[in-house]
Amino acid sequence: MTRDLVLHDWVVAAIALGTGGVAGLVLRALMKWLAKHASRTKWSGDDIIVDALRTIVPWAAVIAGAAVAASALPLTARVGGVVDQSLTAVLIVIATFSAARVVAGLVQSVAASRTGVAASATIFVNITRIVVLTMGVLVALETLGVSIAPLVTALGVGGLAVALALQDTLANLFAGVHILASKTVQPGDYIRLTSGEEGYVVDINWRNSVVRNLSNNLVIIPNGRLARTNMTNYSQPEQKLSILVQAGVGYESDLEHVERVTLDVVDSVMADITGGVPDHEAAVRFHTFGDSRINFTVILGVGEFSDQYRIKHEFIKRLHQRYRTEGISIPAPARTVSLRQDEAGAPPSVPPVPHQRDASSEVLADRRR
Repeated sequence: MTRDLVLHDWVVAAIALGTGGVAGLVLRALMKWLAKHASRTKWSGDDIIVDALRTIVPWAAVIAGAAVAASALPLTARVGGVVDQSLTAVLIVIATFSAARVVAGLVQSVAASRTGVAASATIFVNITRIVVLTMGVLVALETLGVSIAPLVTALGVGGLAVALALQDTLANLFAGVHILASKTVQPGDYIRLTSGEEGYVVDINWRNSVVRNLSNNLVIIPNGRLARTNMTNYSQPEQKLSILVQAGVGYESDLEHVERVTLDVVDSVMADITGGVPDHEAAVRFHTFGDSRINFTVILGVGEFSDQYRIKHEFIKRLHQRYRTEGISIPAPARTVSLRQDEAGAPPSVPPVPHQRDASSEVLADRRR
């Protein structure tokens, strides 16, 4: 301290602090107003940026007021330098958290826009957040006068030990990055593994993939296993797919008439039922002479995998009703059995059954003698 504190110093410092606090409140209200306007736009990035600014801008005003107050006080050079470094470090930390929120939000927004689901892959979001926070902390330590070179060296040596101890975790981490980078599986896809698990991919995080099956239960699959196993992705290269429905008609049916009626039913289902694909080219393919009927396959189109159950349900109901109206029979399985006779009018001969004797009858016969 170069001189004694006087009342004027306290008044100036108090005014500076009060001005910083009031400016922080005003800026917070302004950010709130901007957030309302940003919510009306189609782009979600402005919502993320304004939300982050609502944190950093008011605190920046308060820290600026504190810096002016500190400069108004008769502090020594050493104390003034410590105060300036501390305030700068605090501002860097706040800015780092805000930047991490903005960058992570933008990454999640981009991933969600490409996958079409709200809960997108969090693995990239978490990696981005960790990288930004690590850089901000290192800059803050450097501002405070802490040498970060030994810290970086220690982190490198310690990271090797951690990598050896967390081999499975790191394997799942890099497997998740590989899955997302190769775009073989994306959040929102419907997949089925050779082991039987199937469902919609909800999220791919740093350790495992979360799959929600049709019964609304979550299946947790490690990323390493997902990357190694064989799977069928019903959403790639497009979500629309074709489904097959088996049917059959009697031998007395007019197959041309059957085909026309069936295609009419398919067109009505595709146009009326949610999940159908009206522009899908339906087809009827006869393929087998069965025991009691001629079997054929009907090919329908659905918008996505789970729509097939609704489409099949409605198609079978309408087809059954239409066949009854048109007089087309769907015979039950039947089989004709022919019996061959040896002579005309004589029943088939039955070989005689040889006489069998057991030990007890022989003993009884000996006693009678």
